[in-house]
Amino acid sequence: MTKTKVAVVQAAPMAFNLAETLQRVGSWTAQAAKTGARLVLFPEAFVGGYPRGLTFETSIGHRGDTGRDWFARYWAGAIDVPGPAVDALAACAQAGGVWLVIGVIERAGGTLHCSVLFFAPDGTLQARHRKLMPTGAERLIWGQGDGSTMPVLDTPIGRLGAAICWENYMPFYRMYLYSKNLQI
Repeated sequence: MTKTKVAVVQAAPMAFNLAETLQRVGSWTAQAAKTGARLVLFPEAFVGGYPRGLTFETSIGHRGDTGRDWFARYWAGAIDVPGPAVDALAACAQAGGVWLVIGVIERAGGTLHCSVLFFAPDGTLQARHRKLMPTGAERLIWGQGDGSTMPVLDTPIGRLGAAICWENYMPFYRMYLYSKNLQI
């Protein structure tokens, strides 16, 4: 493995605006590629957003109409994998010629997942990882991953994987990643 320039994007998506968020991904990815980055990383839930502070008007045994409306907006900002938003993200990776690793809120059936998508420099979607155990109140809105999406990719820049937020504190998941010789 040789030295690789990595860009870690610390920016905010446009809440409840998928089109604007995808434009921001394209802009930040292009900017990082121009600096020589070969790997561009975006935060957890960048596409779809992390709903910090939203309660969706829930309590045990109750769900209010306003909360339902907010959740419908949140659902609408999530993406299908595969789907048009994934195609747009693939185009960002390809345009920059970079590995793109990005947190998304993924719709799958009737469930939302906090996921990470891995794109190669040619724009192909290489893998997806669904968060194994949403933390605390996240469990009200996101489903659990089933362990079938725990990739470690053998790439020219190194062996690449992801742990989302508190997954970094899950000893068995970290052991699994280490057993696959995770480097980045």
